[in-house]
Amino acid sequence: MRRPRGEPGSRAPRPTEGATCAGPGESWSPSPNSMLRVLLSAQASPARLSGLLLIPPVQPCCLGPSKWGDRPLGGGPRAGHVQGLQRLLEQAKSPGELLRWLGQNPTKVRAHHYPVALRRLGQLLGSQPRPPPVEQATLQDLSQLIIRNCPSFDIHTIHVCLHLAVLLGFPSDGPLVCALEQERRFRLPPKPPPPLQPVLRGGQRLEAALSCPRFLRYPRQNLISSLAEARPEELTPHVMVLLAQHLARHRLREPQLLEAIAHFLVVQEAQLSSKVVQKLVLPFGRLNYLPLEQQFMPCLERILAREAGVAPLATVNILMSLCQLRCLPFRALHFVFSPGFINHISGTPHALIVRRYLSLLDAAVELELPGYRGPRLPRRQQVPIFPQPLITDRARCKYSHKDIVAEGLRQLLGEEKYRQDLTVPPGYCTDFLLCVSSSGAVLPVRTQDPFLPYPPRSCPQGQAASNPTTRDPAQRVVLMLRERWHFCRDGRVLLGSRALRERHLGLMGYQLLPLPFEELESQRGLPQLKSYLRQKLQALGLRWGPEGG
Repeated sequence: MRRPRGEPGSRAPRPTEGATCAGPGESWSPSPNSMLRVLLSAQASPARLSGLLLIPPVQPCCLGPSKWGDRPLGGGPRAGHVQGLQRLLEQAKSPGELLRWLGQNPTKVRAHHYPVALRRLGQLLGSQPRPPPVEQATLQDLSQLIIRNCPSFDIHTIHVCLHLAVLLGFPSDGPLVCALEQERRFRLPPKPPPPLQPVLRGGQRLEAALSCPRFLRYPRQNLISSLAEARPEELTPHVMVLLAQHLARHRLREPQLLEAIAHFLVVQEAQLSSKVVQKLVLPFGRLNYLPLEQQFMPCLERILAREAGVAPLATVNILMSLCQLRCLPFRALHFVFSPGFINHISGTPHALIVRRYLSLLDAAVELELPGYRGPRLPRRQQVPIFPQPLITDRARCKYSHKDIVAEGLRQLLGEEKYRQDLTVPPGYCTDFLLCVSSSGAVLPVRTQDPFLPYPPRSCPQGQAASNPTTRDPAQRVVLMLRERWHFCRDGRVLLGSRALRERHLGLMGYQLLPLPFEELESQRGLPQLKSYLRQKLQALGLRWGPEGG
């Protein structure tokens, strides 16, 4: 007894080698060989090939319902007839039969049948080594059917038909592709016209550039040229503040731009408030740059004298920048250390940050201004300056060399002979601190007081830095990591806050051993780093281990 066709166990026809045949309701994805045959048989032009590459691939789940699953859209009593026509189209044996099923059943044809017909035509052309010739009249009739009915297609059916038409080699300038493309453009929502871009000049162009997110990736690009093209009247305070913030944020120590900001500050002195001046002065302290402008300091002193009582936070911010430049004006210090100013800021929301700045200014007066005889910050008002590592160090901790240097010191000296991240009075955080005897032996930190007295013991100014062991036989050595981001972008000048910390630690009597990032980055692995640290410590005359005590 013969087994009916299609039952389990029956032998299915073997597909021709190199072809990819799709079953009913499945998507068709022609193999490279069959695709090439289709394109060659259709005499594909470069325009068609470009269209073939640009149109997105067909999503099989959207080619309409198949006989194996979903009912056609709308359902209804005639759904069975619609599914029956789809089966006939999927099983057509020739292009002529395919066209006959479409033409003889106009009441049963739905929009999703046309992608099925085009897909089946591709299967007929691509599944045989020698595809049957297709009469030009047959393709024209099929094109006319689709053109006549495409106004009723949804947008996805139009996309699928357009994709399959290009795959089958229909001319890109032919009536079928043009009609489908026109319907596609008609269904897409119109794009709003681009807004008119105003013509920007000088300062406006610079302001737009500095406000653009792309500028953050190219911080040096066109800065000087944009500033040079601007007229003096176009350089508004807002533009100059943006420029100052840009330089400070990206650590750009550009002398031409910094001098331009200093000149602008001097020229516009009468029109600038202290809140604007604090932003203009910020890059000078951060980038450790004292401008050549002769009137820079006299101008700031006049602004501070005029507006110190109006904006307390702006006043101490300006003094902080000047402290980094070692240019503290005595008259302004007299004002901010006065009881009236301190009482005024005590009840404000920014009281803590102002007290921290005042504590740093008081330390600068103690260490750097021996001729100052004015009021000082009362001891009860003082707070630690930097009670924890700076935000930049915390943000870039995974790029820091601190962990590997700590491991090198642990293996070289032992855990008891150094302290990491110790904050010493008046509030400076040290990377690594060692206690060393007068003979150079590294001592266990737990047996010594790691802190030098602050304020420093009464001695001639600068003697603590030049001879830190005069009063105390135990010398304190601070290993200072100089990471890449501790410098201006040029990599040679320390940022103002870093230079201030090292300067003050040296004046308090700590002996500094800088570890520059160039040297740390050149070490390959822990053994090399240990050898590097050994050479650095021995160059200071330090001894450890059994022979060092």
